[in-house]
Amino acid sequence: MNKIAIYPGTFDPITHGHRDIVMRASQLFDRVIIAVSENTHKNPAFEFDERIALAKEVLAEYKHAEVIGFNNLLVDFAREQNANTIIRGLRAVSDLEYEFQLASMNRKLSPNIETIFLMPDEQYTYLSSSIVRQVAELKGDISNFVHPSVAKALTGKHS
Repeated sequence: MNKIAIYPGTFDPITHGHRDIVMRASQLFDRVIIAVSENTHKNPAFEFDERIALAKEVLAEYKHAEVIGFNNLLVDFAREQNANTIIRGLRAVSDLEYEFQLASMNRKLSPNIETIFLMPDEQYTYLSSSIVRQVAELKGDISNFVHPSVAKALTGKHS
């Protein structure tokens, strides 16, 4: 039986913290689908196709990981992909309340799909896409937080 997990997010942009979660998930599952959400409610810095392309480039070394964009209900997407696990990253206690709400709603919508939480390495616990975007907007150095191709693309958006 193939163990398939979905790691959903906007990935705007994908960070070293995201990559760390994918690395950890790849050790637990036969296949990890990085599900890039179209989610236009967040006013993303990158277009949907750009976020998918950047995630594919950043995660190319993970042979059991696949990047797929989606724009429907997460549990429906998980069922379409034959996944029975949703992976969510937890950086700090402050993430827990929101993540707990999402996991509870997903369980209510689809009781057969389980949510598990993975913590990134401590060096990434402060890191978020929104902070990276803010640093880039203010012309700060983001090279320690994201893959070089992401840094180049994000810097290009703010030059």
